[in-house]
Amino acid sequence: MSSIALFYSIFIEEKEIREKLAAASGFDVIQDADIINELCQKHNISQDKVERALYGLTSVFNKFTLERERIVALLKASLAGHLKNTGVIYSGNVSLLVPSAVSHVLRVGLFDKTSSRIKRAMAEGLTEKNAIKLIKKNDAGAAAWAEFLYKKEANDPSLYDIVVQAGAGNPESTVQLIMENYHKPAILESKTSKQAVDDMALGAKVELALVEKGYATEVKCSKGKITLLVNKSVYNFSKLADTLTDISKGVSGVETVEVATGKDYHVSIYRSQEFILPPKVLLVDDEQEFVQTLSERLNTRNYGSYPVFDGEQALEFLDSEIPDVMVLDLKMPGMSGVEVLRKTKETYPEIEIIILTGHGSEEDRKVCLELGAYAYIHKPVDIAELTKIIDEANSKVAAAKIAHI
Repeated sequence: MSSIALFYSIFIEEKEIREKLAAASGFDVIQDADIINELCQKHNISQDKVERALYGLTSVFNKFTLERERIVALLKASLAGHLKNTGVIYSGNVSLLVPSAVSHVLRVGLFDKTSSRIKRAMAEGLTEKNAIKLIKKNDAGAAAWAEFLYKKEANDPSLYDIVVQAGAGNPESTVQLIMENYHKPAILESKTSKQAVDDMALGAKVELALVEKGYATEVKCSKGKITLLVNKSVYNFSKLADTLTDISKGVSGVETVEVATGKDYHVSIYRSQEFILPPKVLLVDDEQEFVQTLSERLNTRNYGSYPVFDGEQALEFLDSEIPDVMVLDLKMPGMSGVEVLRKTKETYPEIEIIILTGHGSEEDRKVCLELGAYAYIHKPVDIAELTKIIDEANSKVAAAKIAHI
């Protein structure tokens, strides 16, 4: 017996297809939500973080935090545990994590034209405007997921054993086509495909060990032999190779480690210090040259910073990203810093906000602190003083998160 991995775009009658496929095969169904719940309970990760990794765009802070890499490694490890069983339909974005080497899982991609999907969405009661908005959001998330994992489009045929245009038939014909392909001899479980599941599990453990130390490296695994591909040039490659090898060999089951350059090898700088998850800092200031320079100086000090240039941009940013600390200018054209502070604290009280201004008064200071600002400081500010305050504010955020857990 084998299994099926079902990746799909929304509004293609995916629920009906999944249910009819389960009935025809007699298989159990494991959906994204099942894996998400498993991860949250086992690793004390918030559900929204896992969902952002599965469905959202890659965070602008991710290059500093490697949060998506960490969650993907945990998802792979969890899925590998399930892949040891057969007779399962894996439904949703987690299905893209099934390696092609696990050949006893039939990988199916279900897609359809956007116009047909809009019609189905409207038939389900959505307005055309809301249907288009929801489909665009879903497709953007799917595109980001496939790009992150494979640097390919979500509908790239190479990611699947079969690609089905759901609109070409009905759920019954779609299920019939899938079952016809499922019964082909190539899909049978073999010693090689079972080994591929073990390789997936061990590779995920190595990825997680590396990410915990601050390294996002491509990992290949074959029967205990680990190959690490470094996709950026470094100042001292041999030193980096030794570090990656030591970390990988610390994972139970690893026999040998080889470190090589990957196809995307390009200029970077080797970081040898212990990896510490950096604060995620949003900088809000209409003086673009100042805030961009400040962002660069913070980044070189291992702070994950990102600049925006007015209050409206700041609030739009918070719709998709939640920083730990915001450094906010008081006097800006349009929405003032006080208004951004008020609106942010109303919606995201956990964000600590540092007011940084060159024109504020004592009355302004009083108002900001009453609204919940962590600190109120004047320009020009010494970078050492600012980073000290950011560290203190971030420590308060971290303590609150621990207390919540």
